[in-house]
Amino acid sequence: MKQNIERKKVALTFDDGPSEKYTPILLEGLKKRGVRAAFFLVGENARENPKLVQQMIKDGHIVGNHTYTHVQLNGMTVEQAMKEITDTNDVLKKITGQQVVYIRPPFGAFDEELDEKCDMIQVLWNVDPLDWKCQNCSTVVKRVVENVQENDIILLHDIYASSVEAALNIIDVLKEQGYEFVTLDELLL
Repeated sequence: MKQNIERKKVALTFDDGPSEKYTPILLEGLKKRGVRAAFFLVGENARENPKLVQQMIKDGHIVGNHTYTHVQLNGMTVEQAMKEITDTNDVLKKITGQQVVYIRPPFGAFDEELDEKCDMIQVLWNVDPLDWKCQNCSTVVKRVVENVQENDIILLHDIYASSVEAALNIIDVLKEQGYEFVTLDELLL
């Protein structure tokens, strides 16, 4: 009799998109692999690429807020920061018809006063391979594979070719190692 062995869970997240050039490649690769992820979108990029945002929702991905213009929220007034957040929520709701639940502040910078005022779930990360900085697929894959643990949230960006290629390689390698890719809501509950 076979035992039902629980697989180690991890979540993939992508910041800064959507990218007209690279996000479609990523979405296709995720679909092929049966993986759902979370996309923390910059409002102005989402406004320019509504069909990609709709495709994310159709494919079962989570769409979250990454501010309207990718600004450091704790470097501005609470009113300015809330405008960045609400403008993005408005764009995303108009495109998806859904309320935005999750927010990832750029640079992970969120102060206490803003946290109290913003009624959203803040999502940070456990594994950051600095893909935006090195833009080297094999380096990014190595950094993630060597550092990931069960229940980790992996941070990548869907605006670089190297990051998209790395993400798909990471999925293949980690699945071989017994990991299961789940969405944030499954991981955080």
